[in-house]
Formats: sequence, C-alpha cells, structure tokens
Amino acid sequence: MRSLLIITRQPPARPAAREALDVALAAAAFGVPTGILFMDDGVLQLLKGQDAEQLQLKALSANLQALPIFDVEDVMVCHHSMTERGILANQCMLDARPVSGSDIPLLLDSYDQVVSL
Repeated sequence: MRSLLIITRQPPARPAAREALDVALAAAAFGVPTGILFMDDGVLQLLKGQDAEQLQLKALSANLQALPIFDVEDVMVCHHSMTERGILANQCMLDARPVSGSDIPLLLDSYDQVVSL
C-alpha cells in the first residue's frame, strides 16, 4: 500500500487546516499508512487552549486527538517553525516528533505521496 504524508501549513482559522486533518483521518481510515507534518503557521494548530468559538469555527482539537486513534502514527512538527513562533513542546496538545529542516527532504522521500495544504 502506498504511504501518504500530509503537510499542513495553515493556521487554525483557515479552512485548509481542517481539510489537512480530514484528509489524514480519511486516508488512515482506509488503511493508508499516513503521516502528518505541521510546518510554518500549521504549528499553531497544535497549541492548547484555542478558542474556536471566538473565530466562529469548529475546534480542531477533536480531529487532532483522533489522529492516534486512526493510526496516524507519524505526527511530526517542524522544529524551526516551532522555534520561530516561540512555541514549546509542552504548549502542544499532541506529542509530535520534532523534525529539523535538514531532515525534511529525507522525510519527503520516505513517503510515496505528499500533499501540502
């Protein structure tokens, strides 16, 4: 079976943030080996205590917490993006594996398909 990496780069307020999570969950539900990489403003999706109601959106927290349940085992975050935004690992609602910028090309090569949203 072909593997799939979803790269999510959008902040929580953008529809593409939810779409990336939906694609990851749907692929995993069909048995596709799926990973997700949070980069750029996508790392903001991982922050605890977001108030989605204030933005008149549905919270992403339920989708994020469903990733391990759906066997999305490779949950990764760009270390540079986290550092650039002053985010610490203990501020995140998921235990995502940090990936350095130099490791990202190798990571991309390890998946059969890559989708960036």
